[in-house]
Amino acid sequence: MPFLLKTEPNKYSYDDLLRDGETTWDGIANNQALLYLRGMTKGEKLVIYHSNIGKAAIGTAKVVSVDPSDPKSPVVRIQPVKRLKREKSLADIRAAAVFHDSIMFRQFRLSVVPITQEQYDWLTLA
Repeated sequence: MPFLLKTEPNKYSYDDLLRDGETTWDGIANNQALLYLRGMTKGEKLVIYHSNIGKAAIGTAKVVSVDPSDPKSPVVRIQPVKRLKREKSLADIRAAAVFHDSIMFRQFRLSVVPITQEQYDWLTLA
């Protein structure tokens, strides 16, 4: 299952991920988001979304490893795959029929959001 990961670009942006090449995705406090994070598996597809500033899907990444041994702070390592050819703004996403019933809009504060393959494809195709 693909996931959308929200980040504030003034704290850690997609460009930071590209520069670093790999990072631990941490700083998650919401129990539901932690549950999704713990459930990730190696190779899972990710979309990185800039929240607050920019409000757009920026690029893709993948899960490199998951250590769920500490439920309150699972260690999920991710690496970038590629920047999107065309960023998808929050307005674009909200207007897309494929996101009509998305948890992204029912629980907007979640920083880790499961998405369908169809939603992933819509976000990543130009």
